[in-house]
Amino acid sequence: MSTVSASVLLAATGLLLTAPHARAQAAEPAPARPEAAERSVVRVSEEGFTLSSADQAFVLRLRGQLQGDGRFFLEDPDRTGTNTFVMRRVRPILEGTLFGFIDLRLMPDFGDGQPMLQDAFIDFRPGAWVRLRAGRFKTPFGLELLQSDVDNPFIERSLTVDLVPNRDEGLELHGEGEGGRWQYSLAVVNGDPDGTSADLNADDSFDLVARVFAQPFKGRAPAFLQGLGLGLAVTRGLQFGTATTPGLAPFRSTGQQLIFSYLGNADTRETVTAHGQHLRLAPQGHFYRGPFGLLAEYVRSEQVVRSGDARARLRHHAWQTSVSWVFGGEASFEGARPTRPFDPKTLGGGALEVAARYHALDLDAAAFPRFADPARSVSAARGFGVATTFAFNRHVRFALNFHRTNYVGGATDGDRAPENVLLSRFQLTF
Repeated sequence: MSTVSASVLLAATGLLLTAPHARAQAAEPAPARPEAAERSVVRVSEEGFTLSSADQAFVLRLRGQLQGDGRFFLEDPDRTGTNTFVMRRVRPILEGTLFGFIDLRLMPDFGDGQPMLQDAFIDFRPGAWVRLRAGRFKTPFGLELLQSDVDNPFIERSLTVDLVPNRDEGLELHGEGEGGRWQYSLAVVNGDPDGTSADLNADDSFDLVARVFAQPFKGRAPAFLQGLGLGLAVTRGLQFGTATTPGLAPFRSTGQQLIFSYLGNADTRETVTAHGQHLRLAPQGHFYRGPFGLLAEYVRSEQVVRSGDARARLRHHAWQTSVSWVFGGEASFEGARPTRPFDPKTLGGGALEVAARYHALDLDAAAFPRFADPARSVSAARGFGVATTFAFNRHVRFALNFHRTNYVGGATDGDRAPENVLLSRFQLTF
């Protein structure tokens, strides 16, 4: 055999032996390159701690809110108020997004020494114009209540919240359009008593809630009307209470003192209960331009109540108007926005917000004396307050408020003594 023939044979044999291995290598997919693999993104910023997938389809955010308050009652010879420091709100907040179209929020609260669950809901959002919310959330009704308490220029909300449902469980269809020029909410909820939250449906009936809000000039001319917003909210439902769960709640002052309550078993051996239709109506609006802010709303609550054989349809009213001015920043419904954050080295930056508010609460005269004791419950309240808030930035604030509230009734010898309260707050959000 020639040398050439031997070389050809050896080459052919080598090809036959290596061919299966080559085919196997060709059949196996190439290993993914590290830079092509999807990586999680961890971010720490002033907005909190965020863990997300590379495509942002899955996002988990950890945030928090702390409010340390002081309450000091002035000219209080009867000691109706208690001077105290209190952690008003202590809220860890977990928010997230799943699959790119489902949002969630979980917010417990450990403030006031009373742990409770404030928010726990999911939002299915196929688009900005339509979203379906399920769980526990703020009832879409009162304008001031829908404003976050971290953004309100006042430490405590106005007397209107005594007639406004707070948080409830249910379903809410909501959305917005044209870049936020209009918003709507339609909800079915268990039904809260005025001024409070409920955890369960105690009467086997539900409340219907509807709210529309429009900012028709947002992003349009004329420029000075872009911060104008007007809305209307209504609730309707049937509420029936029992001796153990009356379906009615007491009302509180700006200083968080009890000023009105319905009669209970300890008073008359008969408990006043909700017993029939409950209607609420709330026209509302705000206006913001540059450093100036204005917010106003009116609330009417009409509730059928019963005590023994006596029944009445009580009509309560409340309203408020507040104005504010921001030095070193801009006013908005989302709170004062400093032009630049405070710098502790130069002592420059930050913003000072100054606000004033007048508010009122009127209780139906038919409530006295059959359903409420005029010697302990006021029939009207009128309050005036001034507030100063220094915003170091969007997340750290210090506030000082003074409120005076005058009352009609509520004492054995006529009118309850006015409430004069000084409030302070140090606030941190992230």
